[in-house]
Amino acid sequence: MLIPCFACESRFRPDEYFRACHDYRRGMDLVAWTCPRCGNQDELRVLPGELGFGYSQRGRFAICDRVRVPGLRRRRQDLWLDISLDSKVWRVSSRPRQLVGAH
Repeated sequence: MLIPCFACESRFRPDEYFRACHDYRRGMDLVAWTCPRCGNQDELRVLPGELGFGYSQRGRFAICDRVRVPGLRRRRQDLWLDISLDSKVWRVSSRPRQLVGAH
């Protein structure tokens, strides 16, 4: 199973791909991912058995492309998302948001 970067068309094994995930946005249920090869940044939604790629628009996330990842599971927590496949688990933490006007 290889997961693609849509920008440079590189393909990654799940461990390399999910280690490059960062910044879980719980409110939008999105994970940020940065390609280890080209540096492209994508937002994606982790769904049971697949990854959904798309774009944010008017406070919603529209999925345009899906990549099947058989056995992929997710578990939402308050401050992170656990992504699991087979016996491996990757934790993607939320980054604290700065309030506008906060000092």
